Amino acid sequence: MIAYLKGSIHAKAEEQLIVDVRDVGYALEISSQTLEKLPSEGEEVELLVYHHITDNDQRLFGFLDQNEKDLFELLITVKGVGPKLGLTILSGLPAQEITGAIVQKDKSALSKIKGIGKKTAERMILELKDKMSEMVDATYQPGSGTNISGNVKEEAISALQSLGFKKRDAEESIELAAKGESIDGDVQKLVKKALSQLDR
Repeated sequence: MIAYLKGSIHAKAEEQLIVDVRDVGYALEISSQTLEKLPSEGEEVELLVYHHITDNDQRLFGFLDQNEKDLFELLITVKGVGPKLGLTILSGLPAQEITGAIVQKDKSALSKIKGIGKKTAERMILELKDKMSEMVDATYQPGSGTNISGNVKEEAISALQSLGFKKRDAEESIELAAKGESIDGDVQKLVKKALSQLDR
């Protein structure tokens, strides 16, 4: 199983990249978002790899950052979304915008992506919305103390921004979430409560 590749760019084109690793050329399928960030041909690159293996085929999918790879692996768990369509989705919107659209249940934004119809968009939201929230829980650990400090609020706002929410919306939802019941300086609780505000 190939986890990552480090070598020089031999050739690059839309949705495909060939990386020369010690005189062996590896062909990887990539999103347009990754393609735009790649250095020029001949320069060194390091890519995270999703190694897709079936009875009849082996394919490599390359990613410049962990967030895009994690999102890809989540997308292909959705019924009807295979690796090829997963890559198409990543090419359609930046990873943060895809995550934000799923969390905010924005079917229209997802449906604008080539190959994604209304039913697939609904399925993505249904199957991934909770998992996206769990990603925030894994990234942001609980704070300490009895009052909600400015640092805790900032962490919670950053968490919402990482899910694709605009800073102003994130700030407003955090302020609302911080009122009422006690959060006790817990970033996870604050983010979850803010998400429930944004869903309304």
